[in-house]
Amino acid sequence: MDHQIYLYLVSFVLGTCLGSFYNVCIYRYIEQESIVHPPSHCPNCGHYLKWWENIPILSYIFLRGRCSSCGSSISIRYLVVELLSGIWSVLLVIKYGFSVSYFIFLGIGGIFIILSFIDLEIFILPDILTIPGSILCLLSAPLIGVSIINSLIGALFGSGFFLLIQKGYKFLKGREGLGTGDIKLMFMIGALLGGEAIPFVVFLGSIFGLIGGLIFLRSHSQDTSNPIPFGPFLCASAMVYILIGRDLLNWYLKFIR
Repeated sequence: MDHQIYLYLVSFVLGTCLGSFYNVCIYRYIEQESIVHPPSHCPNCGHYLKWWENIPILSYIFLRGRCSSCGSSISIRYLVVELLSGIWSVLLVIKYGFSVSYFIFLGIGGIFIILSFIDLEIFILPDILTIPGSILCLLSAPLIGVSIINSLIGALFGSGFFLLIQKGYKFLKGREGLGTGDIKLMFMIGALLGGEAIPFVVFLGSIFGLIGGLIFLRSHSQDTSNPIPFGPFLCASAMVYILIGRDLLNWYLKFIR
């Protein structure tokens, strides 16, 4: 087997295994259960999953998305999260190889995935993830070539900008339009990627949010009273920046000179 294909396969398997753990974190936070106990089980009948029912992606396919005990359907989210995590891992190894940057971005990307799916489900970006994630990003930034000063600038710029938006919207509209969790998430993203990444992340996140909002409104008969989570779009744009953002920024700077 070609060496590169082997690396991609290993990284994909690693990513899907992590994705399986992310699914546990997502479900159990939403249900307010411990991630340690009880063991993996069917939320409908309580059936404890056997080892072969816990294989990422394959178990979902073999079981046809249903519990082997009671036949109740298993959320497609489990398959989507495992696939996303596996693909993310492969894209990172293509970009960075099995380097320090790969493992840092793999772990923080996992936090982004967990945050996104919790936000999509219950419109919360939990402090239990954003605060430790911010500390992790501040500590990790120098290891991926972002200076401590740039990391702090990015954190304060990103979170401060969103804080102004939150306060301005509330002043103009008299109600909340942006959650505090989004501010903490931007602190985390800025701390990891530095100040120059913030315009890219906000711009691309807004485009993703606009597209997602249009799809959401169309699927909900244009009911604008329903909140639309912004966290997943910010996480997605940060992950795009990790993969190609610096290359695009360098190309743009050369283009305008």
